[in-house]
Amino acid sequence: MHLAGSGRVIIQLSKELVEGQILTDAKGTRVAKVMELIGPVRRPFASASPLTNNIKKYIGKNVFADDNSPANTKKKNRRRKK
Repeated sequence: MHLAGSGRVIIQLSKELVEGQILTDAKGTRVAKVMELIGPVRRPFASASPLTNNIKKYIGKNVFADDNSPANTKKKNRRRKK
């Protein structure tokens, strides 16, 4: 993970992620939210917004995709009341 001048973090991906996915540390602490996927398809990166004020603590460390992230869950169909 690298801290960009914009305040976002840039993460080299080892598996496919989607925009809006939450990234956590090894303990499950929410670290960042994926905002966009960038770079070549063979070696993708993600630009993510920090979810912690102490993001510098995570620079150079591995982060993991949170499988319970809202981006991973399907939206339920909602009926409109008439």
